[in-house]
Amino acid sequence: MRRSLVLLSAGLTVLSTGLASAENNTPRNLILFIPDGLRALKVTPETAPAMAEVRDKGVNFKNPHSLFPTFTMANGSAMSTGHYLGDTGVFSNTIWTNYTSVPAGDTVVPFIENDAVLGDIDEHFKGDYLNEETILKMARDKGYSTAALGKHGPTYQFDHTDKPEKPGLHSVVFDDATGTKNGVALSEEVKAALTKAGLPLATPPRGDNSKAGDAKTPGTIVANVAQQAYFADVATKVVLPMFKARNKPFVLVFWSRDPDGTQHNQGDSLNQIKPGINGPSTMASIKNADNNLAQIRKALDELGLAANTNIMIQADHGFSTISKESKTSPSAKLSYDDTPADFLPMGFLAIDLAKALDLPLFDPNDKNAKVEGNKHPKAGNGVLGANPEKPDLVIATNGGSDLIYLPNKDKKLAAKTVKALLDQDYVSGLFVDDQLGRFPGTLPLSSINLRGKSATPTPAIVVNFRSYASDCGEAPTNCSVQVADTVLRQGQGMHGSFSRGDTMNFMAAIGPDFKTGYVSEIPVSNADVGMTAAQLLGLRGSQNGGLVGRVMSEALPNGIVPKAYKMVERSKKKSENGLETVLNVQRVGSQRYFDAAGFPGRTLGLEVETEKQKTAGK
Repeated sequence: MRRSLVLLSAGLTVLSTGLASAENNTPRNLILFIPDGLRALKVTPETAPAMAEVRDKGVNFKNPHSLFPTFTMANGSAMSTGHYLGDTGVFSNTIWTNYTSVPAGDTVVPFIENDAVLGDIDEHFKGDYLNEETILKMARDKGYSTAALGKHGPTYQFDHTDKPEKPGLHSVVFDDATGTKNGVALSEEVKAALTKAGLPLATPPRGDNSKAGDAKTPGTIVANVAQQAYFADVATKVVLPMFKARNKPFVLVFWSRDPDGTQHNQGDSLNQIKPGINGPSTMASIKNADNNLAQIRKALDELGLAANTNIMIQADHGFSTISKESKTSPSAKLSYDDTPADFLPMGFLAIDLAKALDLPLFDPNDKNAKVEGNKHPKAGNGVLGANPEKPDLVIATNGGSDLIYLPNKDKKLAAKTVKALLDQDYVSGLFVDDQLGRFPGTLPLSSINLRGKSATPTPAIVVNFRSYASDCGEAPTNCSVQVADTVLRQGQGMHGSFSRGDTMNFMAAIGPDFKTGYVSEIPVSNADVGMTAAQLLGLRGSQNGGLVGRVMSEALPNGIVPKAYKMVERSKKKSENGLETVLNVQRVGSQRYFDAAGFPGRTLGLEVETEKQKTAGK
């Protein structure tokens, strides 16, 4: 499969080579604008006029795909390298690293949306935890001016390996940590430009937008306006004028925390499914991101850069409203000080598996303190086994899906774990490491490109949680609800599942090397973003793995429009209780795009099939 993916990508690259370069003698500029967590169907001329204009006047990717698990760092790794997660090793926002990360709080399961943590992981994995070159680093090495601005973690991931003593040699990086000891240093040139523009040398905090509330207190009701206004000002008043003065091509990544940050923390729907993430706070956050894009496009016009600049907009994932309900979970029947009665607590998967497997549970985020009684792990993560220093099982808690690691590759324990998971009503689909064998009711990791050349440890089991559509009065993907293993509350926002609500991200493009007024029905993914960006910039990096995206040739002038096909994959055998993991796939040549997966009836976008439909899908 990996070989066929490489050949397909190479073939499409050859067919489209020159489409951009033949029409201009000088390299174009490229802006990657990432509105974190933006659902495709929430963009209208009324809600987000700047993004709607790009979509309607440029290329409208009507069939977009986030990669599963649908998390920020995972999809950021795909956009920055063009590789799937099996190669980048960024399987979620929280992963097991098999060593204790000090910057992450002395834990083996670090939350990696943090520059210092990423630097630490780089150091542990031979200088590059991604194990693949990023487009920003390749562009910088080729002589482009490069910058990345925005959300802490994914912004730095675009150019994270080189840490020169002279910051002017590195990409310009602004994120939450800028101006602190953990931030990427700013060059004297950038500092002087900031001062001249009347901008501070440190990023302002999120303020009230960072307040998530608790079980009794609503979260934020304001968007992340002030912080993102700073990033937009830095982009338009400092970085773009500086790049214009250099008179050479540039690449700018702008990672907008909104709408994601506001949707997570919103206080419009405390403990209630509706309005969930469709309330006024969310709409304000979408407009906030849109305003940032409008400001950047206006600056391009005023600086005379618009005609030679391509803009690609792609959200890292969609979004869902959180449910904390389960009728089968033992953890939901316990009482916790910080959790409403009958709701799932944070870390419910770790608690339930510890009980089902009869293994002691320890908290890797609390010096491996034992978790018992009416306690839950502080961050949801858990290590199970007699010795927490040498656990039998590790759970990395993330949200709409969790990762399970088996350090000893114990196949018998894997079988017991799968059986326990199949008994829970909040589970909808299991993916198991190919090396452990095939289990009834599951699919292998390789079926969703999670088995590759990653430097970081590969999960043994990826657990997808149940999702459905509420009656919110909009399209089903806008009404997506999912069970989520998180400190956030029912009614707030989360992602990470294999719901079509989470995999359907917003994608559009405009510029001299894209078609105009073009609607593309062909499936595309965030891995394709990385490959297409490399094509537009004329970059050729070395590749360790072969799980790569394709060049979106259908969006380029005179580019080929490949044919797409639909198919269904399912477990070879059903489980004892009749469950099977079903995967809805679209295909372009050998390239596969994943719509939704899980147990039919428990995943939005994966309805219960008739026998006729099952036969047709074989």
